[in-house]
Amino acid sequence: MMIRRFLDLVEIKTKVASMIPFLMGTVYAIFHFHTFNGYHWLLMLVSLLSFDMATTAINNYYDFKKAVRTHGYGYETHNAVVRYGMKERSVVLLIAVLLFLAIGAGIMLVFETGLLIFLLGGLSFCVGILYSFGPIPISRMPLGELFSGLFMGFVIIFISTYIHVPGDQLVSLTIDSNLFVHLDIQLVEVLLVFGVSIPAILAIANIMLANNICDVEDDMENRRYTLPVYIGKPNALLLYRYIYYAAYLDIFVLFYLRVHPVLLLLLLCTLIPVHRNIKRFESLQTKKDTFILAVRNFVLINVARILVLTLAAIWS
Repeated sequence: MMIRRFLDLVEIKTKVASMIPFLMGTVYAIFHFHTFNGYHWLLMLVSLLSFDMATTAINNYYDFKKAVRTHGYGYETHNAVVRYGMKERSVVLLIAVLLFLAIGAGIMLVFETGLLIFLLGGLSFCVGILYSFGPIPISRMPLGELFSGLFMGFVIIFISTYIHVPGDQLVSLTIDSNLFVHLDIQLVEVLLVFGVSIPAILAIANIMLANNICDVEDDMENRRYTLPVYIGKPNALLLYRYIYYAAYLDIFVLFYLRVHPVLLLLLLCTLIPVHRNIKRFESLQTKKDTFILAVRNFVLINVARILVLTLAAIWS
């Protein structure tokens, strides 16, 4: 029962949003740079998963603390803190343990890989905390989709590629004896990583957008001024649709990377179930019935890329 409470508090099912980009960067490093470092991979796995669970637990805890309307819309079942009657002290202790694991593994990874990971990891850490914490958390602003997409999509993929690759092949950041900072960026390679990240960036943003569309009425009552609150539900649904179509722009990048056209056609086949899920969500927007479709689309779009890159690596 304790394990069930923990898994519900950290919303373990949503961890695919960080694990899939993590695997995407790993496979991309193997495919494009022909390299893999198991120790670095394990350290990042522990740090990333622990931090993702911690931020979700923080978000649920502060939703519980700041809720204005606490009855009449499933409040007792939506939040694990309320549903299981969890003690605030226990939740805070659990969050502290998760953050300790995330920071500890992250510091070990920095010693292994260099200063750039410290800066990117530190920035991601700050954004993750500010996402749920502070006087105006990012999750209560119309910026949640942008921040979650860029940091959980591009930054995770970039770091999970970088930890396997010698620094001079992507970005090299060093400080000499005179404390001068030297930054060397292989711009084309960084842009290629960004291009490969497009499906993860956009599909993660759409998970957040779908969540906010489902909660738009409740968010207005609880003073969460998310993007759908600002632009209205009809415009949010239109944006939701076209974000998915834009996620297929990465096919041009993969073609440039010489992924075989037959494999790229397999990616286009995923448009059929993705379009079907879009139509279903447009007809009904609820957490119980259709929010899961955004998660399914994310998995479908991005797991297909991982499989195609894996097959391309074997093919080549």
